Amino acid sequence: MRAEEHGVAHDHILFGQSAAFSGPVGQLGQQFRAGVIAAFGEANDAGGVHGRRLELLSADDSYEPEAAIANTRKLIEEDRVFALIGAVGTPTSRATTPIAAAAGVPYIAPFTGADFLRDGQELPNVVNLRASYSQETSELVEWLATDLNIRRIAVIHQDDSYGRTGLDGVQRALNARGLSEAAVGTYTRNTTAVKTAVLEVRRAQPEAVILIGAYPPVAAAVMWAREIGLDPVFATISFTGGNALADELKGLGQGDVYVSQVVPFPDSGTGVVRSYRRALARHSPRAQLGFVSLEGYLAGRLAVVGLQRCGMEVDRNGFLNSLLLGEPISLGGFTLRYGDGSNQGSNRVFLTVIGEDGEFRPISTMGGEF
Repeated sequence: MRAEEHGVAHDHILFGQSAAFSGPVGQLGQQFRAGVIAAFGEANDAGGVHGRRLELLSADDSYEPEAAIANTRKLIEEDRVFALIGAVGTPTSRATTPIAAAAGVPYIAPFTGADFLRDGQELPNVVNLRASYSQETSELVEWLATDLNIRRIAVIHQDDSYGRTGLDGVQRALNARGLSEAAVGTYTRNTTAVKTAVLEVRRAQPEAVILIGAYPPVAAAVMWAREIGLDPVFATISFTGGNALADELKGLGQGDVYVSQVVPFPDSGTGVVRSYRRALARHSPRAQLGFVSLEGYLAGRLAVVGLQRCGMEVDRNGFLNSLLLGEPISLGGFTLRYGDGSNQGSNRVFLTVIGEDGEFRPISTMGGEF
């Protein structure tokens, strides 16, 4: 079998995933995987793709780049997967994309909005599903500055490539409006050691704080800030994991927290969401309905479309070209458009709020309908 056809057999196609399934952000990987499994199960129930069942082999990297590197090499070199799907995080993706690129392995729908992944010339094997962190932070800053007339905006971020990407996006959005960040605080990845960062930004008395992190430290920062009397508007981006964050804050957050999202509300009535809910209930019944599992489902559906377009003769280059050079893809009303050098399918950003009751609500003035 030729190298570009690894993972393709007469009766199945094997995908691989290295993601966080344990540790402080384990819920993100678990929920994303549940969504992919739901989409693959849905396709398999219909007879597979051109008669081939879709399979997913997942490995836990605990959101640590070293483990992600080891997993990715094993998935490609030993398990011989056809493609990688659903990597979780910027630091892990930064560590593993060179490995996938060197092997010519498709890198599908990573759960990150990092800008470096959007360079289709540099990384022609990467197919992004979601809007970028720059787009999310730009929308948050626009809403804070324009809708709420806030000028003093501070940032607390994870001290790694993910956090710095988010910080850069906030800074660019502020600079475009003649503003600059009021203060910046940092903390170490995979910890909740946020007290110093909160105290650092408190000195500036910000009107709003944008948090770039995962759900445990973001929740800890919000709760610690309110405990010490710092009560600005809090906002964060999609990678935080909105549903997990809501669970952490429920009964303790004592106020609204705004979260930008890159997929529709998981309980909306749109066509793709109805399909997602049915597939999740059948194939991942223990999974939580939420933004992350919905994004995983959309990622799985994206992979299915690419394989359907290939026909019976499946190879990696044909699979990538079918997505990146093909017609727009409508996933039950959620449309992805590639081409013209773009490897990012969606530009949509939705603003939501977690209320004091721990429940999500849409902010209807931004991002379109849910």
